[in-house]
Amino acid sequence: MDATKVVIVPCSGIGKTYGTVTREAAYNVVEDLRPDETQLVALSLLVLGDEAARAAVAAQPAITIDGCKLACATKMVRESGGKVATAYAVLDAYRRHREFKPAGIAELNEGGLQLAHALAAEIAAEIDGMKKALSADSADLEAKKSAESAKSADDSSGETEYA
Repeated sequence: MDATKVVIVPCSGIGKTYGTVTREAAYNVVEDLRPDETQLVALSLLVLGDEAARAAVAAQPAITIDGCKLACATKMVRESGGKVATAYAVLDAYRRHREFKPAGIAELNEGGLQLAHALAAEIAAEIDGMKKALSADSADLEAKKSAESAKSADDSSGETEYA
């Protein structure tokens, strides 16, 4: 995963508290928690068919953060040719963290910010798990290549030439 960044696509629920929580969580991940391993792609760019945004989700694993049951971020990544590695829903995060009661739209209250930070921490942990799995897969692939190379060398050294 060193060469590949995880794309984060948050909901665009403008005017909705949960939409604001998704964007705040995405900014927290991309700017603070995992800046070297992530890239933010705006849902609006996918909706408009922006080629760079579509190329990013098609080439890299994506984590979506949806603000409601319509799951627009998840659906749009898939429709844009991307693969959703993990889809998060703010409502599910709120169920896990009922102590954080989000309110506000342009500016979240303290509960909304805490919910966004809790969700961002979950996403960061998911990214760490993805990175670890990809590292293990890379190590397995290298070991397999080494074993095949050694076997190939053994096979060729035992050949007999006939005149």
